[in-house]
Amino acid sequence: MEPSNDVALDIIITNVVAVFRTRCHLNLRTIALEGVNVIYKPEYGKVLMKLRKPRITASIWSSGKIICTGATSEEEAKQGARRLARTLQKLGFKVRFADFKVVNVLAVCSMPFAIRLIDFTKKNRPIASYEPELHPAATYRIKTLKATIQIFSTGSLTVTGPNVQTVATAVEHIYPLLFECQKPLRK
Repeated sequence: MEPSNDVALDIIITNVVAVFRTRCHLNLRTIALEGVNVIYKPEYGKVLMKLRKPRITASIWSSGKIICTGATSEEEAKQGARRLARTLQKLGFKVRFADFKVVNVLAVCSMPFAIRLIDFTKKNRPIASYEPELHPAATYRIKTLKATIQIFSTGSLTVTGPNVQTVATAVEHIYPLLFECQKPLRK
């Protein structure tokens, strides 16, 4: 059987991590006392702030570096980061939204078939590794794309990469390799 080119795979983005800078010093105590939906973590030197729409959690450091997690698209991550900067401006800081960058995207995808992980790993060494005693998934790293794929025997994939386009390219890259190692259907 040949892998068909018209297979539609649903890639569901579960988390987008983005960073940006405020270009000013932030007083974490002031944010903790005057901000809403805030958790102050002095032992880590940061404040966690949650937004409801878009649903993101931000780690805020006094240096002005902010990491936003929990968005489900790059646009949502940027919108949430801008809302966060606006919230800090309203608390009295001279925030300038700068150096926004999406640094990591986590997605899940399901193949329409189950996979023989041992065969897949043997055919794709040294790029693929499988340690069933340590983790139930095989790991496949694509260095050129900076993407990592966790492959489960059920056909489920967990893909991490630097942006949404890379994640989609990684799934397109691995589909024919997985198609060769699919488990035969039971009759």
